[in-house]
Amino acid sequence: MEDFQICPVTNYYQRILLPVSYSLVFLLGLTLNGALLWCVCGRTRRWSSTVIYMTNLAVADLLYVLALPPLIISNAMGELWPFGNVVCKSVRFFFFVNLHCSMMFLTCVSVHRFLGVCFPIAAVRLRTKKLALFASGSVWVLATAELLPTLVFAHTGVINNMTVCFEMTNPGEFKVYFPYGLFLATVGFLIPFLVVITCSCSTMTVLYCRAANRISNARTARMHNKSISTLLVVCLMFVMCFVPYHIARTVYLFVRVYLPGDCHLLNVVMISFKVLKPVVSFNCCANPLLYFLGCGRHRQKLRAWVWRRKRVQPIVCLVDAGTTNRYGG
Repeated sequence: MEDFQICPVTNYYQRILLPVSYSLVFLLGLTLNGALLWCVCGRTRRWSSTVIYMTNLAVADLLYVLALPPLIISNAMGELWPFGNVVCKSVRFFFFVNLHCSMMFLTCVSVHRFLGVCFPIAAVRLRTKKLALFASGSVWVLATAELLPTLVFAHTGVINNMTVCFEMTNPGEFKVYFPYGLFLATVGFLIPFLVVITCSCSTMTVLYCRAANRISNARTARMHNKSISTLLVVCLMFVMCFVPYHIARTVYLFVRVYLPGDCHLLNVVMISFKVLKPVVSFNCCANPLLYFLGCGRHRQKLRAWVWRRKRVQPIVCLVDAGTTNRYGG
């Protein structure tokens, strides 16, 4: 096994920051997404297209957190990888597949909501369960196809006499990996990000105009304002979780390829990238929280489930888009 010598890097923070943050994400993500799936699958009689998207989003987030335990152990051991090459490839592959699926399903939910609010007549024809199932299946296929090269690039190696699992690829292949990394940043993040922002901004604009034109109906105005606030939170969450991570990842790749000898700069961008990795992971905890907290009945159900109350009110899971009392408007 080839031993790669690289610039000395500051990595003391990894033994504390990454294991602690990943452990917190694992516990919260497992609990919240498990509760979401229990709510949707166990309490929903009529499966709408919105429920289909949210179920797939919860599955992607749940599979994402299930890939964290080996990374938690490895980072706690100072990046030492004791699990072998097959597990290394599998963990990296499933980690990124489910991360990309999560972003794509958030995009599907945003488009679904956009059609329901901005084009309600066309939405009757376009927002069907059959189309939702097709779109969901396409997301899994596309994300898997995008990330298949990860099984080739990711592998174990030896750095400074220590076996590690390369997150992207080994230092000698970064020039080959760089175009693929840009492809993932563009197709897997930039395009979904632009779609989410465009759809959310358009939806908020329409809801704001409707609220302004219905001043006489105070209840409707409050519901529209609440939906606008929720959509704004969704946009901010997407921006805060995904944008810094992907920018740091792209900059890190650029420095690795074009400025590999600048050890100080490499340390700065590597630390920035590593520190922002837990931030993107917290998205899988925020998604079910927005689902539960987006509606009063969901909040009551969540409180009852947490405190194990005997008397539990029945829950009606996600109402189809076009209504304003559900997750994201």
